[in-house]
Amino acid sequence: MQEHELRRAKALPTIAVLAAAAILGTTAHAANAASPAPADPAPVTAAPATDTPALVDDVTDPVDATVAPDKAAKAHLASHKDRYRIGDPAGTLTTASVETQGERETVRLDQRYKGLPVFGAQYVVRTEKTAGRRTVTGTSGTYFTKLDVDTTVTPIPAALAVSRAVEEVRKSLHPGSAVVASIPRPGTTAAPDLTGTDQGLLVMPTGTGLLARRVLVKGADVVTGQPVLRDVYVGAANGMPLLSVSRIKSFVTGQQAAALAADGVTTAPAGTQSKAAGTGTAPVVGQATTLHGATVALPLVRSDAGSYLLQDRTHQQPDGTTVPITTWDARGRDYYDLMGGAWPEGLAPFTSASTTLGADLTAAGAVDAAWDATKVYEWYKAKLGRTSLDDAGMPIDSVVGITYGGNPWVNAYWDGTRMVYGSGDDEYLPLAADPDVVGHEMTHGVVEHTASLVYAGQSGALNEAIADYFGNAIDVDASGTPMSDPQASLIGGDLCRTLTPATCALRDLDDGATTADFQHLIDTPSMDDGGVHLNSTIVSGALWDLRQKLGKTTADKIVYRALTDYLTPMSDFVDARDAVLASATSFRLGKADLKVVRTAFDSRGITAKWKATLYGKGTEVLIDRLNTGMYADMTASTAGGWFAVPRSDANRTEPTSIWAGRTNGKGTPYRISPDDGSINSFPHTDGKRVVWLSVAVDPASPTYETNRILSAPIGGGRVKELYSSPYRINGLGFDGDLVAWSQYDPAQSYLDVVRYLRGSSPAVHTLAHPDWFGPATAPSVKDGKISYVRYEIFQQPDANGIYWSLGAEVHDVTTGKTTYAGGDFGAERVSYPDLSATAVAWMTDRDYGTIVDGQWSQGAYHDSIRLFDFATRTPHLLFEENSPQAIRADTVALSGTVLTVTEEAPVEAWMATGGYPDNSLNPKLKQYTFQGKYIGPASCSPGAQMFASAGVGREVVFMDSSASGFGLAYATGAKTCK
Repeated sequence: MQEHELRRAKALPTIAVLAAAAILGTTAHAANAASPAPADPAPVTAAPATDTPALVDDVTDPVDATVAPDKAAKAHLASHKDRYRIGDPAGTLTTASVETQGERETVRLDQRYKGLPVFGAQYVVRTEKTAGRRTVTGTSGTYFTKLDVDTTVTPIPAALAVSRAVEEVRKSLHPGSAVVASIPRPGTTAAPDLTGTDQGLLVMPTGTGLLARRVLVKGADVVTGQPVLRDVYVGAANGMPLLSVSRIKSFVTGQQAAALAADGVTTAPAGTQSKAAGTGTAPVVGQATTLHGATVALPLVRSDAGSYLLQDRTHQQPDGTTVPITTWDARGRDYYDLMGGAWPEGLAPFTSASTTLGADLTAAGAVDAAWDATKVYEWYKAKLGRTSLDDAGMPIDSVVGITYGGNPWVNAYWDGTRMVYGSGDDEYLPLAADPDVVGHEMTHGVVEHTASLVYAGQSGALNEAIADYFGNAIDVDASGTPMSDPQASLIGGDLCRTLTPATCALRDLDDGATTADFQHLIDTPSMDDGGVHLNSTIVSGALWDLRQKLGKTTADKIVYRALTDYLTPMSDFVDARDAVLASATSFRLGKADLKVVRTAFDSRGITAKWKATLYGKGTEVLIDRLNTGMYADMTASTAGGWFAVPRSDANRTEPTSIWAGRTNGKGTPYRISPDDGSINSFPHTDGKRVVWLSVAVDPASPTYETNRILSAPIGGGRVKELYSSPYRINGLGFDGDLVAWSQYDPAQSYLDVVRYLRGSSPAVHTLAHPDWFGPATAPSVKDGKISYVRYEIFQQPDANGIYWSLGAEVHDVTTGKTTYAGGDFGAERVSYPDLSATAVAWMTDRDYGTIVDGQWSQGAYHDSIRLFDFATRTPHLLFEENSPQAIRADTVALSGTVLTVTEEAPVEAWMATGGYPDNSLNPKLKQYTFQGKYIGPASCSPGAQMFASAGVGREVVFMDSSASGFGLAYATGAKTCK
């Protein structure tokens, strides 16, 4: 018997900071720590979450052959408690699935704790049954043995959990933005961009466990047009958002899809989709042409109305039932019509008047979708013996031709029940036009019905890697392309109308990516859900190496068995290595071939040693592993040699607290906020005291919560409440004797208003502008001035049909004068403005640009930076998003002389590499003069550098992904970085 890492700790597969902290544990520290903390400095650690082995292999334990496989599996676990440490298998494990292939039986068992499901906890028992005998050959997965959860705690109201989940997703879509445009025209009401539905209680296995509520959030990103369908897990007692996981498994990242979207009309006018065409039972053979010019025979069904439906009913199961493969006509429909598994009224299969399908069905991608779906089904059946995506004959549905906002959409996704393909555009064909895309999305369905890998962080990247591997394997086999062909490894290479495959491809399995390229990203949509696409080729490259060196038949079976028999929802990269090696061993491969398997993973750096040191790097770290969301309300503050920053515990089971410390690294950071269960954010310090927002659950409040603005001396001391309200506070600024905040106000038509306190007076002042109608939000405070975003909604549109403007104002509290600093008509989003003693600056985004002749325009997915200089009283447009100098900006920070911008890599760089893993694509901090002249990088850290706060000159504190898992780092600027 071999037990691999018998006591390996497991953790939530979320962002680097969460997963690493839960696996490795963490201690808050400062460089050159010399003195004890004046407040609670207790180290934050995470004990191993399980004593159950992650993988047991090569056993031959007999078990009862006369009972059901799952009953036998539980009996085996019960009879070996010394090995598995599972005290009550019958009471704590429920059967998820039993899959039988020949003599092999794979039993998947989901863990429950006091009757509640445990997130991601699944244990697999593998058996072989032959000649009336059954033998257990191995086990794998995750069972949490150290759970100790009070499930009797009174949870917060479901409505509050839903509200916080929706807000968490809304922030995560554009984490640096103060306002995202969703404008109702005068006299109308805009539909909400996101809605949430309570899905019940469960246990999150962080540390000793936490009672949580799952909320399904669905809708649309109002800026990018991307579909949103996410499970958000919220602490049941305190409302702390813990984890957000997308149900949508897309072909490319949301950023790429938004960038690929060109202005123009959809491939078919809205309203041209098929209406109900009747039902049909008579199969016939039709003829059609693919988008690549091939003539193919397609099974059709003659409907009762006499037309022909694009549905294949020729595949039968042993019991005589058919597996319908249907291609649905969604031309002119937007993705939001399909949210939550909805089937819109009137949606019907593509229809033809004759058995010869017309050019319109070819152009829509319907022919390719139908042909490719059948080929994928047949490949899985012939090569791996799998009957449909669930191996039980489930219907296969392809929804083809969707758009967003009436514009072309270049993406595809699996939503848990079906494949959805975008319309394509002037350069990119409809997404079903490349078999590897169809194979990729259908494989997501296979993954969901086997290992069900959680779509975040490493497990999500593994999900994408397996989808890419099998999607490409099917494409290569169908086309007869040799594995040695340089184009064999391209994903999406056949999607373009004019560009070459190498230029068009969205990923390349031979890109050479290794763990040295691993991107430390958080699990938000804007960060690719923790790098599910951007880190995927590290693993898929290793798998593709196996196919090249072991041959397709052997490699496909090894990878498939690893997926179906070994991997479980929370498996990571090293688990994948172990699973593939164990699968290869089960096929009785020789030593030379097993060495090939090890070498494939070694060459990509996927080793236990890499995993153990993945988050051990740190540079100029003030506090490691902040364990907080990457949002503007979690940004640190710095002044007078001090910093203040929000931080949670290693498992993110505790609400965020506010920590303070010195930027020179001397002394030990300490918690300054009370340990009272409140969620704390928006810290600000002037070097003398810290002011922050504290949100507590309050059953007596009309909103079930109380928002408090608190203050405490920087060195620790009595906490003072400055303001309290039941209504949401979503922005805060502080300097000297002035505190300002933005607040949701029912008395102001439920708009956000900016309020402030000055000195010791309890009088609350509200800023208002008589000529504008709209919310004001995101205040910043400096030297007696308040800057904020002013969102103006016009009563009548301008000449271009625009109803709104996003800009910034500055109010001088001493003089009472308000200055308009500038703005943009029709802007889609704007960042929190940052105010210094000399200027105010902010990012604004008006559009996502276009593609011209297959090339990116300068405006494609770029942003503008505006700055208003107080000395000259002059507004500057430093970076125009449609200019050659355009940049991709997230947030800005101002000192008295320097502008620091969190910049993402240009979209051209993303697309030139297909979004491949490359740490040069991480956001970086770049510094400029107030005239827009580049000074240099703020830091040479290799990781993602985000959400800077400025001190004096080029001094900044910022969130750094290489600083032991998104820690807080300090820098004073650099000329160049090697």
